[in-house]
Amino acid sequence: MRLALLLPIFLFPHSLHADKLPAGLLDFSSWKLTLPTDTQRQGRADEISTPDLQYFSHPEFFFINSSGDGVAFRAPCGGKTTKGSKYPRSELREMTESGKKRAAWSTDDNKFHEMTVKLAVTHTPAKKKHVVCAQIHDKTDDVLMVRLEGKKLFIERNSLEEIPLDDDYNLGTPFEIKIQTGKGKIKLWFNGKQKLDWGKSSNECYFKAGCYTQSNTNRGDKADSYGEVVIYQVQVEHGDTP
Repeated sequence: MRLALLLPIFLFPHSLHADKLPAGLLDFSSWKLTLPTDTQRQGRADEISTPDLQYFSHPEFFFINSSGDGVAFRAPCGGKTTKGSKYPRSELREMTESGKKRAAWSTDDNKFHEMTVKLAVTHTPAKKKHVVCAQIHDKTDDVLMVRLEGKKLFIERNSLEEIPLDDDYNLGTPFEIKIQTGKGKIKLWFNGKQKLDWGKSSNECYFKAGCYTQSNTNRGDKADSYGEVVIYQVQVEHGDTP
């Protein structure tokens, strides 16, 4: 029966193997998690709120990797999707520090907004080998995405030209992305080298990180074919523009 699959079976008491939970490795105090499942509300992708995320793990889609140094985010091509998207995700969405409200800032702010994330794309679907691992999103659409297509890792900005990061990326290779906005600019560094300095005005923005698999069964992939991203470190800061 469907009730047997409810998410709370993966919520553990704080005293029970807390060091084995994803929150034992990463700070989730400013995030919520979207999963490619629909056990909470049939037909809609599940979300794990900030407080519950401290004690949450999923054996298939959100778990500590085999080497114990990162959190694996996995999204199968047959997974449930969010409203307005045709692709599945196991992905963090930025919240305020209390976790009660969705983060919503402007690239035009006099304060800076910054996400630094160390991660690796570890698996892509068999047919359409496309995975997004980091984003800035606004109220209606993605503003910027860090995307892998086959071996090509790049910055995507909708209809604008792509910004190459690595033309020969090998799955499992860790890399660091730093994205910073403020005073009408979006800047991005890849492994410490600045790759983007873009004049862009966008409101009600927030960061996202994890695995947003860019394929589904209509694209020729099997339902259990999947994308996977391992995050080793993630940090978000907001403050006075340096």
